[in-house]
Amino acid sequence: MMEENIFIKCGERILDMSVFHSRVLKVASGYQSLAVRPGDAVALFLRNDFCFFEASYAASAIGAYAVPINWHCTHSELCYLLEDARPQVLVAHSDLINRVPEAIQFAVRYKIHILIVRTPIELQQSYRIPETDCVPQGRFSSWDDWLQQFDELSSLHNEVIQSMFYTSGTTAAPKGVRRLPQPRAGAEILGAVRDRIFGLKPGIRALVPGPLYHSAPNSFSMRALRQASRLILMPRFEAEAFLGLVQEHQITNAFMVPTMLVRLLKLRHSVRQRYDISSLQYVMIAAAPCPIEVKAAMIKWWGPIIHEFYGSTELGYMTACNSSEALAKPGTVGRVVDGATVKALDAEGHEVVTGKTGELYGRLKSFPDFTYNNKPEARAEVDRDGLVTCGDVGYFDHDGYLFLCDRARDMVISGGVNIYPAEIEAVLVSMPGVSDCAVFGIPDEEFGEQLMAVIQPTAGNPINEAEVSAYLRERISGYKIPRKFDFCVDLPREDSGKIFKRRLRDPYWLDERRKI
Repeated sequence: MMEENIFIKCGERILDMSVFHSRVLKVASGYQSLAVRPGDAVALFLRNDFCFFEASYAASAIGAYAVPINWHCTHSELCYLLEDARPQVLVAHSDLINRVPEAIQFAVRYKIHILIVRTPIELQQSYRIPETDCVPQGRFSSWDDWLQQFDELSSLHNEVIQSMFYTSGTTAAPKGVRRLPQPRAGAEILGAVRDRIFGLKPGIRALVPGPLYHSAPNSFSMRALRQASRLILMPRFEAEAFLGLVQEHQITNAFMVPTMLVRLLKLRHSVRQRYDISSLQYVMIAAAPCPIEVKAAMIKWWGPIIHEFYGSTELGYMTACNSSEALAKPGTVGRVVDGATVKALDAEGHEVVTGKTGELYGRLKSFPDFTYNNKPEARAEVDRDGLVTCGDVGYFDHDGYLFLCDRARDMVISGGVNIYPAEIEAVLVSMPGVSDCAVFGIPDEEFGEQLMAVIQPTAGNPINEAEVSAYLRERISGYKIPRKFDFCVDLPREDSGKIFKRRLRDPYWLDERRKI
């Protein structure tokens, strides 16, 4: 029997893995020619495309940090990230970089080398991007032409560097999670942990429907690429197209967020039955709490192949559960995985008793430690005796299963993306006519949570929802703009003067089985 050809596919384009590996090594040599050194950064302003993998793997090959950037960024957000990360190189799709001329000027001023990837046809079609927007502008090197100038890198850096993802904090400034270099032997141990979490093994066929700038699908994809006989990259998630790809390529493994499951369940029964998805063996969901009824419905449809883990960019993988555990313990995110420590602590740092809620602190032994780029004080704030928190509150039952209840920190997860209200509030209060405001999450059937803003206008200065939305749209990414607004004369406040946000938020969650 002939050996199966190993490849990556996106749309109608196919990249043979042997060609891919050659391109990665040429890119790595090219980075070195641009004076990228171990510990430096390479920023990726890219949608899902082959070049995302090439740029990431090549950075690691020379000991540099790949820095995936959410491509929804506005010019000001992108400039902030570039100033904080100070990359030697910025790799960008042509349509994305064309829309942020201020960021181009910033990059040129700081002597950041810009490499332009022409936006491929499947991305143009998926996002309805006009062809004119995809024509590279300026005198910057073309990705494909540039890498062909170089020979393959002859030897790899002796330590493995993970990508540096930016995760917002409770203040307006995003923080780069910069992990310490890891010996290759240690990296292989961590790789084995990832394989167990994601159900990966040699010969699988993997489907990637989520954005590679997000740490969870990125982690799945980078490891799956080492194991898969084929990896199918979706330009963007579309429910029926997902089912079609599973059938066409006999997909065995996928990583998904709960919003994707909700959209799949909304398909008509006749559409669902049109596709043979029996090849699926292991589907991991994470990045946001999955509603109990959604998970149960998916298990009924797909069988006991649904798994879930709880973790974060900082923590890695803390707990995991399979389908039978999810049905037996509705709402759980599983038990602590091998090699991890998770504790629920009270305000004084004492571990709470079984069944009582506390703020969750954890550490995964195989995960290298981290700091927040240029913000060591922020790293110290989330540490307690060597364990780290991302602000979630939960409890363990008598069988050791973890249940999430709330967040100690002011964060909303919408469609698997972390959004910090403080960042939005900081922009809102700068708007003429706004005296004060509160932004928080309310239940949403599809996205888990959606953003709501309650605004207190200044006396005698009435403003409306359209004006507020327009103001925000010029200053922050579209996904951070609240979908609902309310206006009031006086916001409720605690005795200290701080806005009593929970009083505003809680009524929307009264009839929900969950609080996040």
